[in-house]
Amino acid sequence: MNSRSITRRRFLAHAAVAAAPLILPRRLAGQNAPSNHVRLAAIGCGSRGRSNVMSDFVRELADARVIVACDCYRQKREQVAGLINEFHGMKVCEPVADFREVLARPDIDGVIISTQDHWHVPLAYAAALAGKDVYVEKPLSLALTWSQQLRQLVAQKKTVVQYGTQQRGSMHQFRRACELVRNGYIGEVREVLAWCPDLSDQLRQASVSYGSKEPLAPPPEFDYDRWIGPAPMQPYTADRCTKYGGYHIYDYSLGFIAGWGAHPIDIVHWGLDLDHSGPRRCEGSGILPPAGSLWNTIESWDMRLEYPRGIQVRFMGKRIAEPVVRARRKFFREEGVHFVGTKGWVSVDRTALYASNRALQTHEVGENEIRLTRTASQARNFIDCIRSRQTPISSLEAAIRSDTVSLLTDITIRGGRAIQWDPTTEKIVGDDEAARRLDRPMRAKWDLLGKSAQRWAAG
Repeated sequence: MNSRSITRRRFLAHAAVAAAPLILPRRLAGQNAPSNHVRLAAIGCGSRGRSNVMSDFVRELADARVIVACDCYRQKREQVAGLINEFHGMKVCEPVADFREVLARPDIDGVIISTQDHWHVPLAYAAALAGKDVYVEKPLSLALTWSQQLRQLVAQKKTVVQYGTQQRGSMHQFRRACELVRNGYIGEVREVLAWCPDLSDQLRQASVSYGSKEPLAPPPEFDYDRWIGPAPMQPYTADRCTKYGGYHIYDYSLGFIAGWGAHPIDIVHWGLDLDHSGPRRCEGSGILPPAGSLWNTIESWDMRLEYPRGIQVRFMGKRIAEPVVRARRKFFREEGVHFVGTKGWVSVDRTALYASNRALQTHEVGENEIRLTRTASQARNFIDCIRSRQTPISSLEAAIRSDTVSLLTDITIRGGRAIQWDPTTEKIVGDDEAARRLDRPMRAKWDLLGKSAQRWAAG
């Protein structure tokens, strides 16, 4: 089917055929019956999508089934579908090229979105319109206005949205660190350090430093137009549609200030109980790649964010952070969060939790103290919330608020001046030029947030 001419009615008709029941062995009855499974579609089957699906959902969750693998690359969708079928020892998953066919299927309860960043919100919005629940990878968005539109629709549709910052649900040292901070074990918080990888470790992955700009023909069986989607159309190159191109090309991402920064900033907000708020002032500096580079997101950064109660947060890329962190805790990991209070400090990364009082490193707060959500994993929590209709551990609101910090960081550095931010109204104060950067236009053909999406949903 030609994706350029597909209409909703045509792909609904096509989807009716695609949704015909698969032939399953008779042993799948009772508790293992397909009717007892939450049925999911994986949209985006690259390295992150494959890891999400296989490690977090397929191998770990007996009550969920990924029944569709969707990607612009035929090889990737077929590979993931094959891995799922091999794991189950039967055909439960099929590859599908067009996400619109996926969203039209009545046999799908939710979607796992693991595409390039610029597709996260448009696909989540389209899924909510179609009545599907959503697991969406981080970072959330390239524009706050996109996220705000998604928030409005999700509230209207009562969609379950789980944000893929797995540190909350799957890495329990982060929950314990935030509980210690929230319960006052280090006194009143005065300062927080947050850091993550920057572009430095990625450059060696390009065929040419900062990415080749030499035009090439897209590979066969690859829908390049759909991959580009709402972004401006540009010539295909060897380094554009790789995961590294998706990470570091400004048309598709904000770079690692968002792609990695989403993780530590999320923990900062969780620890400070600010999932519904944000900073009041942002200032700092950063380095951009050489002018004209294909990879053109911010390469390195050092930001200072002023939060309510006078808390100062320093958000850094790895190169800046290493000497700063080593001065505080004597060793360095490439990502982490370091809370400093009037009575000591708590520091956490993907290796472990550390504290100025060593007894806190293994301490669990009591039943009568502030206790944060406990769940076996981020994916487990998503499936449970699809059934219960409760808010997941990593809510859409928390996603928007942490994502805003990455957006403000990008705007501050590119504008070369500090920004005043009102977290209540979600507006930049007194700087109209900077405020305009909170929105981005979409290529009309793939503008799933505009009138075309409403027409699609109405049929």
